[in-house]
Amino acid sequence: MNSLPTLYTERLIIRPISLLDADDMYEYAKTPLVGPTAGWAPHTSIQETISIIKAMMTIKTPYELGVWAIVLKTNNKMIGTIELYNYYYHFKAELGYSVNPSYWGKGYATEAAQTVIAYGFEFLNLKRIEVGTFIDNFQSQRVCEKLGFIKEGIARNGYVRYDGKIFDKLIFGMTNKEYAQIYKKERMNIV
Repeated sequence: MNSLPTLYTERLIIRPISLLDADDMYEYAKTPLVGPTAGWAPHTSIQETISIIKAMMTIKTPYELGVWAIVLKTNNKMIGTIELYNYYYHFKAELGYSVNPSYWGKGYATEAAQTVIAYGFEFLNLKRIEVGTFIDNFQSQRVCEKLGFIKEGIARNGYVRYDGKIFDKLIFGMTNKEYAQIYKKERMNIV
């Protein structure tokens, strides 16, 4: 896969991340509310955010597709990221997302994820998408439930965080057959 497409929803533009997103990303990545619940350390400077975006823009293995920015249509503000990672061609991928806490509770993570899930199943021909969350990340678990993922179990000592602490990981999964039953087949708006 050469590059990610741009995807559109009613309220969002989901496009490949750019260095122009650095200020908006740093705004939420520096807070302790986002990174630690997703497994990464809060950013300590805008320069760190720029370096991380550069790394996100560099595909290092065939198992990486890239990272999308979640952008509000109303004001072109980048409010989060979403990606399909640990990608295995026509088989499976993992879904990951983060959203600026100022925009929590408005359904943006769910809206972005629905479109990325559709892209994964309809255009990448995936057979499975999974999500792993920390046991106490109830917000992310709620997003998974809204999306129709099935709680499959706990991977004991399944994640090592940026600070070396090891945590259990709650696994959610969705197969292509479950996706077909849950979501109506609609033509996606992709550029």
